[in-house]
Amino acid sequence: QEPSNKRVKPLSRVTSLASLIPPVRATPLKRVSQNLQRSISFRSDSRPDLFTPRPWSRNTPPASTKRRDSKLWSETFDVCVNQMLTSKEIKRQEAIFELSQGEEDLIEDLKLAKKAYHDPMLKLSIMTEQELNQIFGTLDSLIPLHEDLLRRLQEIRKPDGSTEHVGHILVAWLPCLNSYDSYCSNQVAAKALLDHKKQDHRVQDFLQRCLESPFSRKLDLWNFLDIPRSRLVKYPLLLREILRHTPNDHPDQQHLEEAINIIQGIVAEINIKTGESECQYYKERLIYLEEGQKDALIDNARVVCCHGELKNNRGAKLHVFLFQEVLVITRAITHNEQLCYQLYRQPIPVKDLVLEDLQDGEVRLGGSIRGAFSNNERIKNFFRISFKSGSQSQSHSLQANDSFNKQQWLNCIRQAKETVVCDIEAGTLDSEGHFLISPNGSRVPQGESRLEQMDQSDSESDCSMDTSEVNIDCERMEQTNSCENDKQIETNI
Repeated sequence: QEPSNKRVKPLSRVTSLASLIPPVRATPLKRVSQNLQRSISFRSDSRPDLFTPRPWSRNTPPASTKRRDSKLWSETFDVCVNQMLTSKEIKRQEAIFELSQGEEDLIEDLKLAKKAYHDPMLKLSIMTEQELNQIFGTLDSLIPLHEDLLRRLQEIRKPDGSTEHVGHILVAWLPCLNSYDSYCSNQVAAKALLDHKKQDHRVQDFLQRCLESPFSRKLDLWNFLDIPRSRLVKYPLLLREILRHTPNDHPDQQHLEEAINIIQGIVAEINIKTGESECQYYKERLIYLEEGQKDALIDNARVVCCHGELKNNRGAKLHVFLFQEVLVITRAITHNEQLCYQLYRQPIPVKDLVLEDLQDGEVRLGGSIRGAFSNNERIKNFFRISFKSGSQSQSHSLQANDSFNKQQWLNCIRQAKETVVCDIEAGTLDSEGHFLISPNGSRVPQGESRLEQMDQSDSESDCSMDTSEVNIDCERMEQTNSCENDKQIETNI
């Protein structure tokens, strides 16, 4: 026991009792809610397992991501100093080595997509074999094709790592890439089916596990399925880089020029077939409320110039398709468990379409109270399309996601109008916009190819859409159409 006469240090010298307590780092509420949501969202539907921790959950420390090391030719091989290579020759060897290294990476990713995604989902019955065949397409057939090129490139490589002639190899191998047309043409349907299957919690659970695993490098399944198309578009760039550092008197000069012409022709042909396949896919998913909405311009269309989600001045989401000679305004709906597009208004011929670029703040949002209290972001990036033919007239104020997306729409519409006018003047189309001469498929909109457009941003022309907020009342739309048939229609896109 303590003696009663022990002197005790008074508390008055302590400025605050709270200073005696070590600080505790508080977790922000937002982070707690995110962790809670993440931990629950990937549980199974069984109640007893609701709070059972799983080793792959995000609450555990994240696994180390497997990153692919970028290799250079000069770092991979011991370059002999006595050779006195020029800087141009070193760059040429680097470009050739990049071509070879890219083939290795592509083969590794294609095998990974089959081993880590296709085979497990088939074995676990997460998807049917038919669904997996639709999503993965002819992916298996591409692996031996690229293994063949890699083997050829390795055979002509000298012991010191240098490659003297590569043009003849490419000229002989590049025609094999014609087999890509079926794979690329299938991508629109494959992406749509994959996005639809993600609504199944088993599929989403499996894909999330893979995404959080080190082997995925933080890439989802579609990134792996899109790698072959990205590689196809990159070949012309790689060959031009090799040619740029090849001396004019080098034997490879002529072969490389021939190889570039071959790959450009292949990419152009695949671009045409991919565009036609995409156009046919969306045409088959158009739903007409009445027979009068069907138009021969839609049936004859072979290319989708652009499409995507826009909003009208009331904030309603609409999906707009710009075909070669007609603009179609739709609303996305789910029909027979498939994403379809129900026509919102009568199709508008491109040749009669009037386009107007609207300044920010020029459009008044629907409803006086709503418009009065709207912020500046909601009245930006609008443009107007209008059409008048006899007693029928339409006017739609459409809003893009941002200024860049708006400019893309403006450019595509203007370009489509110029193409139609040129075709009419050349006698390819009659005054109604119908073909007088059946198109041979070689005519596509100028500008970026379909493959290169897909490389930019999937968000603008992505075949996957969130349909949870879309509920269409067909009877109400029919009544609206009948009431507004004789007056100008203000819609919001």
